[in-house]
Parts: sequence; C-alpha cells; structure tokens
Amino acid sequence: MASEEELFANIDALLAEEPQLPPPAERARLREAAGITQARLAQALKTTTQTVKNYENGRSEPKSPRLEAYQRLLKGWAAKYPAHGAPAAPAPVPAAAPQPEVPETFSSPATKTPEPENAAPAQAPAAPVAPQRPARPATTSRRPAAKKAVKPATDPRFPHGPLAVLDGDGSAYGVDGIVLDCPATTFPELVEWTLRESGLGAPKLNRHGKDSDPLIVLTAAAAVKLGLPERLEGHEQRRSLRLPEDHPVVKQVAKAKWQLTQRGFGPWARIYRKAQGRERQCVQLAILSWDALDERSWPGVSEMEPADIARVLGVYAQRVITPRGSTAVSGLELMTALRPPTKAVQDPATGNWVSGHNPGSLGTEPMDPAPPEATQEHPVVVNSGWKGGFLNEEAYQWVRSVDLLTDEECTLPYAVGLDLNTAFLAAAARLVVGLSEPVHFVNPPFNPKIPGSWLVDLSHIELDPRLPSPFTPDGTRPTGPAWYQTHTVAYAQELGYNVQPIEAYLRRETGAYLDPWHDRLKNAYVDTLADLGVTKDLDDRAFLAAMEQHKQVDPALAAVLSAIKATVKGGVGKLRERPQGRHYKDGERWPALERPTWRPDIRAAVISKVRVNMHRKLNNMAKMTGLYPLAVLSDCVVYPSPGPSPLDFLPYAASGKPQPGGFRLGPTPGLAKLEGVQEMLWAVDLMEKGYNPARHIKGGDAVLDEGE
Repeated sequence: MASEEELFANIDALLAEEPQLPPPAERARLREAAGITQARLAQALKTTTQTVKNYENGRSEPKSPRLEAYQRLLKGWAAKYPAHGAPAAPAPVPAAAPQPEVPETFSSPATKTPEPENAAPAQAPAAPVAPQRPARPATTSRRPAAKKAVKPATDPRFPHGPLAVLDGDGSAYGVDGIVLDCPATTFPELVEWTLRESGLGAPKLNRHGKDSDPLIVLTAAAAVKLGLPERLEGHEQRRSLRLPEDHPVVKQVAKAKWQLTQRGFGPWARIYRKAQGRERQCVQLAILSWDALDERSWPGVSEMEPADIARVLGVYAQRVITPRGSTAVSGLELMTALRPPTKAVQDPATGNWVSGHNPGSLGTEPMDPAPPEATQEHPVVVNSGWKGGFLNEEAYQWVRSVDLLTDEECTLPYAVGLDLNTAFLAAAARLVVGLSEPVHFVNPPFNPKIPGSWLVDLSHIELDPRLPSPFTPDGTRPTGPAWYQTHTVAYAQELGYNVQPIEAYLRRETGAYLDPWHDRLKNAYVDTLADLGVTKDLDDRAFLAAMEQHKQVDPALAAVLSAIKATVKGGVGKLRERPQGRHYKDGERWPALERPTWRPDIRAAVISKVRVNMHRKLNNMAKMTGLYPLAVLSDCVVYPSPGPSPLDFLPYAASGKPQPGGFRLGPTPGLAKLEGVQEMLWAVDLMEKGYNPARHIKGGDAVLDEGE
C-alpha cells in the first residue's frame, strides 16, 4: 500500500503540470452555452477574435498567464453548463475584473486598452471573465500611464494598428496595449499570419496613395527563434549588412515563393509577393538586435520592453508614418505617401480608368538635375565634362573671428546657445520648388518667384563682418560669380543690392510639393511636445522650465520626438543621397538616382531658405539689441549674454511681448529653445583654438544628415 508521502508526491507532480483545457470543440460549446460571443471573450482575454477562433478550432493554444485565465473561465462554464444534460453543479461565480472600454477608434472588439486613471470602471458583465493579463518582468512595461492616449484612425481593415513587436514567446505587442498570440515558427508562417490573421496595417495617407504595409519588429529572442543570428556581423557599414543568399532563412523564404527586395535580408527587410489586383502582399520586418533602430534617432528604444517599443513606434506610425527603414528613409517615404506620383484617370478614348500623373507630385520617372545642381560624381557632370561649378547651399558652420570680439562682449559672464525648432521643417512651409526638368537660360532677368539655380556675382555686397555672410555656408564673403538657389539671390535683393544673373537653370512647372509633408510633421512635433507638457499657451519662462524637464516626463514620447526631428533632417538629406560602397566609380549611376525623389535642387531650396532665415534673424537682433553672435552651426546660434538664460538678452517690448523679427521662444517649428549655457571664457577659448562653440554648447554634433 502506498505511503502518504508517496501519494502526496504524486499529487504535487500533477499540480505542477500545465493546466489542461477541454478539447477545442468543447471550448466552443461552453462559450455558446454561456451566450458569449468570440469577440467578447477576446476582449476579456485581451487578445483578438481570430485568436479565440484558433483556440476553438485547435490551430493554437493559449500561453501563460492567459492559459490559466482561460481555464478558470471554462471550468466555471462547465459547472454551469455540463454536457449531455447532466445537472449543473453549484459553482461560485468568480468576481469579474472591471473591463476597460475599447477605444472608439478601434473597430474590433478584440482590442483592449488600459483605463485612464480618472475614468470610472465599466460595468462588469454577468458572465465570469478572465482577469487582465498580469505584468511579466521580461516583456511588459513598468511606466506610468500616459496622460494623453494617442488613438489611431478608425479603419476596420486594420483593427490592431500599424505594427507589432514580436517577442520570443510568441507574444506580439501592438499599440494601445494589445497583445496578440503569434504561432509562427518560420518566416513564411510569420508573413502569412501577419497578412491573414493579425489585423495589422495602416490606411493610406492620401486618397491616391497606398496603404502602409504592416510592420513586425523582432526582439533578439524572436529573431533567434525564427532562425536568424542574434547579431549581424561584418566589416562594412552596419546599414549595408545582410544575410548571405545561401542562408537557410533566405532559402526558406524563396521556397515558400516569397521574395525579398534588392536590399536583401538586413536590419530592415521587406518580404512580398506581387500584388493581386488591388491587394498588396508585403510585410516589413525590423530586427532590433541588428541595430534597426539607430540610437541617434531612437534614443534608448532598443533597450525598452517590447510593450514600450510598440508604444513608441505606434505613436510615430500614427503621427508620421509606419517606419520603412531609418528615419531618413521614412522621411522620404512620407513625401511620396502624401504626394503620390499617380492617380486614377479616365481614358477619354475607351472610358476605362487608367493610371495617370498626379499634379503637384514628382511623377514616376527619375529626373536628371542641371549640372550645377548635381554632385561631382554624377553622370551628368562626368559625361559632360562640366567645369562650371556647383551649388554650395549648405547649412551654416561659422565662427566669428576673435579679433572682432569687443572687450565688453568678453567681460559678459555667459555664452547662451539657442536652437531653432526643426528649422528645416519650418523652411519647407509654402516652399515653391520645381517639378519639371531644368531649362538653361543665358543672362536672364532675376525673378524671385521662379525656383532654380542662378550664376550670380555677389562678391560686391559688403555686410557687417560680425555677422556671417548669408551667401556662403562658412559665412565668408564670396570672391566671385557662384551658383545660388533662388532664395539666396532673392535675399541679396531684399538687402537692397542689384543682382544680374549670368546664367540660370530654371523650371517652368512649380508647386509647393513639401506642404503636406510640412503640415503632418509639424502637427506630429507640436502634439508630441504638448504630450510632454510643452504647450503653446506657456509664457517664455514657463516654456523654458517645461523644456528643461520634458524628456523626464515620458522617455518613450521623448524618443518619438527625437525620431520626428531626425525624420525631418534625414528626409531633406535623402533628397541628395550620395553613392555608397568602396567599389563605386565616378560617373556610374547609383541606386538613389533611380528615385523620382532624388532631387538635390529641392534640398538646396530648403537649406538656402534655412540659412537666409537665420541671417535675417541675426541681422534683426543686431539692429534691436546691438548683440552679435559668437558662432552659428546649422540651426544653433550662440550669443554672449549677461545672464544664463535667453530671457537675459532676447528683445521684448514694454508690454512684455517678444519683439517681432528676432529670435522668439516657443514650441513650434522655427521658434527657439535653449540649447545650452557655458561660461563666456569657455566659448572664447574654443574660438581661439578654431572650434565652433555652437557644436559643443550642449555636447555632441549637430549636422544635417545626408541620409542613409
């Protein structure tokens, strides 16, 4: 006869086993007997309706802690609704957990979000429901609830948002706290699940555009589980690394009749099949452990928990665009998404609807620049033997000569740096650019309304040497004829000087191509700053205080803000992406040239306007205050100051309002914020050594990214 200890040991072994669920058909019977829909059960389990269907047809099984919650519910139902008409045993009904309301913007009842702190709990349903999924140390966030939830646009085709972060246990974390069960163990299975069952994706941003493909972000554990190496090693730049073509995963994808884009299986990969009719079949992948999220653009995001990564990328996707690669790539893709190259037009001959040019867009075919707008290695330059010089429209990198510092300036105690919010974005507003091919003119009269490149001699213009010249990036006076973008020449005219172009390359068809891009990114920037406590209604002192603390308010949203700023600069830089790789030879075409968005003239227009806007403010500041800058770097300027705050030297009227024309503090693009404060002696020491105080006033480099 077995001893008591042996029997107890056997019972303990049974208790330690995984909870057992009834067969799939019985699960469905119990739910139907209770009168509960699959959608309502999905809401209680914080999963999707499709996942509940999978539980009831045997395609997948729940994982802990959802497993225990589901078992508890089924046991309660089994006691109330036994099979074969057996009498129901009296069973206590467990207390139902308060059910948070589903956001109005989510059409699927499978979605469930944490309840706002001040909201009243929703009425508990009569039937027992599973408690909310408890936190898991390895995969859930410990951040406090956000003060302002970001709700995605309603679209019944994409009930679970634009993206999900897949962890090694099969949990796919989406926006607003949704957690999906992903049963995939191979990449073909992952693609099929994403396209057929996940409910992921995003609607098009323009009625003539295309929906955004769903994005799956893989943690290191998920990548290894699916057969990828945890790290992608190599000697070239990390962004160009990819799996070799004979890697098992690449073969696996090809065998399942899926394709990879030309850039292969790298940190950002696209797996697709040719579209069938109007239905796209494409999934974007990002591998976190392969440095898909650059730390400079997405500070700290790669180290966050999956739920927080999903939140950061989800907010960015909802306010900007579903990421398609680096922030530079996403910035360029946003331009095309908002200004699609084609639209449906009716063929007058047949009456059929066909694809036609969308007015105001850049079209579908790449366009060669005028020789002075190109780069030295461009085929237009190499093949023509062009020797006529190039546009040099770049951001400021200027330091005032120490010989021009006054004793009064040197005795001021502080050097204060001001940074213009997204200056390149502000310059894109109402910016008219060329849309057609350049046309060459000789001795044309200057017209400030025509975008293009002008060969003009501006060396005769003499300006205050304590300010940088508005005509050159290094702030030095021009020495002879040079090529300038329209805004630069127009500013010379604005200053009262006569301009007589020698040559010009102008475009007949023009338009404000970047306007929708500006509007969307401006709203994203201002809304994200507001979520961090920096709102438009703050006075200047409160604004400075809020900016000092905004990154600590919510690190996730602070990362979104950083990514938005990187999207602006990177997108502008991408308009003139240079060739990459050790084996490139001058005169060869490189991949970027095949894009209609390879437009160095548009990049030049943006940067020219940024530099002109900066000089105009510098000039107005000198007139209003008598103050001259120590240095300028891109959108950052350093001034000598009697105090450690911009309030100590910025011009204000007697009413307390900022004087128009100079630098003004505020959260919108083009207004200024504090970049950093140092002692004046520190700044003078750097200037004497040939360094730029604007680069170091806060730490790190601030340069215009040429794109990736």
